[in-house]
Amino acid sequence: MEKNTEVVVIGSGPAGYTSAFRCSDLGLKTILVESYSRLGGVCLNFGCIPTKALLHVSKTLNTFSDLSNNGIINTNINVDINKLYLWENKIINRLSSNLNKLTSIKGVNVVYGVGKFISNNSLLVSDVNNNNVIIKFKYAIVATGSSPIKLSIVNDDVKLWYSNDAVLIKSIPDKLLIIGCGIVGLEMANIYSSLGSIVDVVEISNEIMSMLDVDVINFFLKSMKNKVNIIKDTKIISIENRDNGFCVFMKTSVSDISSKFYSNVLVSIGRYPNTKLLDLDKAGVELDDNYFIKVDDQMCTSNSNIYAIGDVVGYPMLAHKGIHEAYIAAEVIAGFKHYFNSTIIPCVLYTDPELSWVGMTEKDCKKNNIPYKVSLYPWSASGKSIIMNFTKGITKLIFNKKTNKIIGGVILGTNSSELLGELSLAIEMGCDAEDISLTIHAHPTLSESINFSAKMFLGSFTDFVNVD
Repeated sequence: MEKNTEVVVIGSGPAGYTSAFRCSDLGLKTILVESYSRLGGVCLNFGCIPTKALLHVSKTLNTFSDLSNNGIINTNINVDINKLYLWENKIINRLSSNLNKLTSIKGVNVVYGVGKFISNNSLLVSDVNNNNVIIKFKYAIVATGSSPIKLSIVNDDVKLWYSNDAVLIKSIPDKLLIIGCGIVGLEMANIYSSLGSIVDVVEISNEIMSMLDVDVINFFLKSMKNKVNIIKDTKIISIENRDNGFCVFMKTSVSDISSKFYSNVLVSIGRYPNTKLLDLDKAGVELDDNYFIKVDDQMCTSNSNIYAIGDVVGYPMLAHKGIHEAYIAAEVIAGFKHYFNSTIIPCVLYTDPELSWVGMTEKDCKKNNIPYKVSLYPWSASGKSIIMNFTKGITKLIFNKKTNKIIGGVILGTNSSELLGELSLAIEMGCDAEDISLTIHAHPTLSESINFSAKMFLGSFTDFVNVD
């Protein structure tokens, strides 16, 4: 069978379906190709959505525990894992169903199967029954996402967890080892710890979340104390099957090899782009040394008719970055002169507490010789934070020392992800400290910590002694 279209989009994750819908809205005939059995990609089916659902449960359990510790409530909370699994899937199914409705309403034709290029304007799609469809296109958008990097030191008979396995909870391990102390590892540690697992997180390097400043990480580690055990500077040597679990052999740079038993092991050591099976060379599309697709600031590849967005074009691998790139690609195809600016991408670690940041860090400023000044407001002085019984948070703003314009910010604390939009907009709009300090924020709220931090920078905050 052969189909003809103006645009074919490969991959139906957030980047893929957004670009397909935008192309359709702009009057372009669009086909969406998806290799999985339902739309939404990793984000909807195994990533962003199910993990945030579980983290919501985790946070709720922590809140009940906090109220119990303060003698406000007196009740034991038992989690029904089967019902949790069904609830999680209900959320996924609802959102996936919404995508199906949108494809129908917008007139986007969905073809299920694995796609690969057979020329610079043709795509071969094969489904599970080996039925083939050739799609002739004028433009293509590659949005095939990424997959977890496998741990190379184990044999095939050692069945470890990866993020896709751990996120669809069917049981709670007594002792869980997580290899890799990045965003995925820390979020899963938070989830399983709150559900009752004893959790160790092993990191091969001496520091975690190395993109952030040391003071921020130290605040974060203090807030996570007693929840999970983070073991840095430790290398996994081997993993062997045991009855009801695994024996894990590990060593640090200064110690001999030791072993420990775990009920389960989750590997979260990074992700790689899903590009190797696309036969991109047949379409004249170039990859870099790490198999990411090379693109310009309009998301165009080395083939001027093929665009790439999302995880396949590089870090950070974030759904909202991919969505923004999707708009750029679709609108450029439709004739708009739009470009992607990657400097202001908000990032969130959705643990409890959340750690959120955007723009430049102190490390970035030093690396780029940018004069800067920091203003740090402690949540221990916040009325709303005290009400919520979380006073270990911070709001840290970074300003250009010459212009007083905000160039970066970090917020550690409850719901900090919901506060990040203000900082992103302030940086995008070129706001200075006075702009933020003169913006009236509701009281008592967590968001007023941004206002207070700006006032501290200006030396005008009345409710806290700021020692420079």
